[in-house]
Amino acid sequence: MAILFYIAAAVAIAAGLSVILHRTPVYSALSLIVVLGALAVIYLLLGAPFIAVIQVIVYAGAIMVLFVMVIMLLNAQREQPVDRSRFADYLGVPVLLALLVEILFAVWRQFPVSSTPAAAGIEGDPASIGHLLFRTYVLPFEVTSILILVAMIGAVILAKK
Repeated sequence: MAILFYIAAAVAIAAGLSVILHRTPVYSALSLIVVLGALAVIYLLLGAPFIAVIQVIVYAGAIMVLFVMVIMLLNAQREQPVDRSRFADYLGVPVLLALLVEILFAVWRQFPVSSTPAAAGIEGDPASIGHLLFRTYVLPFEVTSILILVAMIGAVILAKK
């Protein structure tokens, strides 16, 4: 089980780097689908099959179809390389390392090793998740749906121009 977890994590990291490094938007979107699939495998290995299925259906299915549709509507071309300044070349790696150290320090302070709390006792069945989603978290759920709708309308308006 642990080997499968590490393989899925390595695939997710490699595909995540591929999302960033590809110059073609369609290839980046396809790499993002691989990341979402690998995350679904990780969720499955962690004992959350409902979340894994939702990950595949909602994110890798519906959301990525929207992303690819927007890319096709906007007719996004291959990214053209630009001349970068020498200042960015010399300062980029040290700033990145400083940012990573700061993030690791913040995570280390937030979650100390000695005081790891137990996981919350939420049932993983669809009924309890639906109850939480439509009772406790109904406002964030609706705000997210409105945000997605506005993004789709904006993509169509940009494509018509």
